[in-house]
Amino acid sequence: MRWLALILAMLLGPAAALPAAEAPKQMVLLKPARVFDGMDGKTHAGWQVLVEGDRITAVGPNLSAPADAKVIDLPGETLMPGMIEGHGHLFLHPYNETSWDDQVLHEPLALRTARAVASARATLLAGFTSERDLGTEGAGYADVGLKAAIDQGIVPGPRLNVATRAIVALGAYGPKGFEPGVAIPQGAEEVSGVESIVAAVRRQIAGGADWVKLYADYRWRPGEDSRPTLSLEEMKAAVAAAHDAGRPVAVHSATAEGMRRAIAAGVDTIEHGYGGTPEIFADMAKKGIALCPTLAASDATSRYRGWSGAEPAPEAVLINRRSFQMAVKAGVHICMGGDVGVFAHGQNAREMELMVAGGMSPNDVLIAATWGNARWFHLDSKLGAVKAGLLADLIAVDSDPTADIAAVRHVRMVMKGGMVVTG
Repeated sequence: MRWLALILAMLLGPAAALPAAEAPKQMVLLKPARVFDGMDGKTHAGWQVLVEGDRITAVGPNLSAPADAKVIDLPGETLMPGMIEGHGHLFLHPYNETSWDDQVLHEPLALRTARAVASARATLLAGFTSERDLGTEGAGYADVGLKAAIDQGIVPGPRLNVATRAIVALGAYGPKGFEPGVAIPQGAEEVSGVESIVAAVRRQIAGGADWVKLYADYRWRPGEDSRPTLSLEEMKAAVAAAHDAGRPVAVHSATAEGMRRAIAAGVDTIEHGYGGTPEIFADMAKKGIALCPTLAASDATSRYRGWSGAEPAPEAVLINRRSFQMAVKAGVHICMGGDVGVFAHGQNAREMELMVAGGMSPNDVLIAATWGNARWFHLDSKLGAVKAGLLADLIAVDSDPTADIAAVRHVRMVMKGGMVVTG
């Protein structure tokens, strides 16, 4: 092929035969008041961060940078990793605006997708540069398209890991309450039996799922308590099929038996965990299964039903608080994920505030929202810390969030992949 390059050079000039020179990467020196690196739980006064292209290249005090580097001064602010939303639904919006049933049955897919685009932008601007989106709730595989649009720079938003349709036992999910025998569109893919659930897992992975989400339990009829739905054999088969394909598994579970089956099946995370006991949480800790407690979901839905926020809190809130505190005491890995979509996107920090109110230190909550989530979601090779070699997903917030977690609501700069998107 060398002779072809020489001929092209003679006919069209040397530029035709040689590859274009790579453009130099932009270097940026960030100079905040302090850095929270996401890993050691401390703030480091006077540290700076050097970014080259989309990567962090150096972290520490008194860094040197080329004369042509762009300098961004962040006086009084804390620089920290971009936060990771651990449990979101970009295709849902608050239930006090439109009920879940009406969102699934009456809102056109185009409307839901347009709203999801706006929600993705709000999430990014709130300092959440990544999100694990755990199900479109009736919007099919639209999350795969949204993820691609963000990755291609068509619309702004966080880096997404998506679960597409999610998987439920036949007859156990919703919407419900219609004439028996009439086929009603469901908020997730229904399965029955080992072969059926394995096929659904493989179908969703083929469709673009980064995570497989299962519902271990749910309400068979409106107004009933949650009960186990998927059998242990079904869950084991689903987890094996997902893990064979290199996909982790998240499981919705609100009952003790559902959690026991999920743990026995070898899942990666359990969502909600309201029915947990000290023994169950001890088993989760032993096996390294993380819990997303979703405190903000029970808080929000209780407020929609009329709770003012005053104590004593409703039973649903108290159950959630107690299970969270048991999990922390047992040493369970705690995911920061609020089930956002139940409440407004961009208000993701609400979960972090409730975790602190529930007894976690602000430092540990900040770790959970950054390096912790990166680890539990298998993203720590590229995200979650202010560390040389990782992607430059960084945010600056007012004051010191280790002193007051509410500081994370005041985001002054967002950088994703080395590009400042706000501030």
